[in-house]
Amino acid sequence: ELITLATINGAVVLWMFGDAIGCPAVLAAMLALATLLCTGVLTWRDCLEYTPAWDTLIWFAILISMSNGLNESGLINTFAGMVGDKLNALNLGWQPVFFILHTAFFGLHYLFASQTAHIGALYAAFLAMMLAAGCPPMLAALSLAYNGNLFGGITHFASGQAAIFYGSGFNSLSEFFLY
Repeated sequence: ELITLATINGAVVLWMFGDAIGCPAVLAAMLALATLLCTGVLTWRDCLEYTPAWDTLIWFAILISMSNGLNESGLINTFAGMVGDKLNALNLGWQPVFFILHTAFFGLHYLFASQTAHIGALYAAFLAMMLAAGCPPMLAALSLAYNGNLFGGITHFASGQAAIFYGSGFNSLSEFFLY
């Protein structure tokens, strides 16, 4: 237990201050896993037999890669530019645009398979559209962050937490959509 506690604390410290010392978060996680394996706290068999962890790792790696691909291809910037131009042409003022964009930001989550992929792909674009419409910057940034947490429970794949609840059997698929 002491080894586990020390390893977790070390990983958290590296995640917090890793950028300052040149240690990426992935390296911190790998060091923590290596420490647990080398000290015998975990065995490789333990790691292999916990299939929900592998499912989560594989799916989130794919989703983050897809999000990065959307950003790098310029699709998100093109989309933001087109929508921003249309909203500016309507001459609505920032308040209606604020609500229209929030509704769209929430609804578009059904097209993304994770909260991280959605935020990574769309947050900056929607923030830019809100700012271009004249929305106060602090309100735009914080309300989008709040909205990003709201849609975390709308499907079984909406966020990391939702996937873990569903994958562990804590919630069934029908329960997810009924509540």
